[in-house]
Amino acid sequence: MVRPVRLANGLYRFKEGSNIDRVVLDCITSLQNGADLLWIETPTPHVGQIAHMVNRVREVVPNAKLVYNNSPSFNWTLNFRQQVYDAMAEEGEDVTMYDRTRLMDASYDGSELCERADQKIKTFQKDAATEAGVFHHLITLPTYHTTALHMNDLTAGYFGEDGMLAYVKGVQRQEIRKGVACVKHQRMAGSDLGDDHKSFFTGDKALKAGGAKNTSNQFEVNEDKTIRKEKTLV
Repeated sequence: MVRPVRLANGLYRFKEGSNIDRVVLDCITSLQNGADLLWIETPTPHVGQIAHMVNRVREVVPNAKLVYNNSPSFNWTLNFRQQVYDAMAEEGEDVTMYDRTRLMDASYDGSELCERADQKIKTFQKDAATEAGVFHHLITLPTYHTTALHMNDLTAGYFGEDGMLAYVKGVQRQEIRKGVACVKHQRMAGSDLGDDHKSFFTGDKALKAGGAKNTSNQFEVNEDKTIRKEKTLV
């Protein structure tokens, strides 16, 4: 028995070096008392680290299933390049052309080490499922990051030399070519539902967002799932 030490923030200090043991114990206890899925966080996206904990849990609960966050908080590129570097060094391969502390450098893009790392990232979900019992993968905040990236690129072009072409070429034209429904943003925002609501109460007198002159009618989905300009408004 160890007398618990309370920290200034009100939490209790765990016994030093017991972090993985406590995770395993908490997982087993939770599964034995009604939990159907586990959520385990790891310091890096390393299949071996995940398996090290989950396999211990499965010794007690063989059908344990894990949800794993493929988190944007990880530097996936750097982590996997370092994993491959370490594996190559351990196997006696020549790594003298690489600086482990600078593997994020763009000059390494396209190198054999980085190609191997990208392949490991590509198969991470499959490998984690087969080797570490990951039942469900997810990415937290993907829309946050994709929105930030695309807005960065859009503003650079819009306020640069391309002007409005930055939006048309980089966004709307891509929506049209790829059949992305959000090109008709009025409909996706619920304007059709609003029009139905107005019609229900005021009939033909309803002031609708839709109708023949709605700008959304400039786009039409063809049978081949492409979108084209159908008519010009007057």
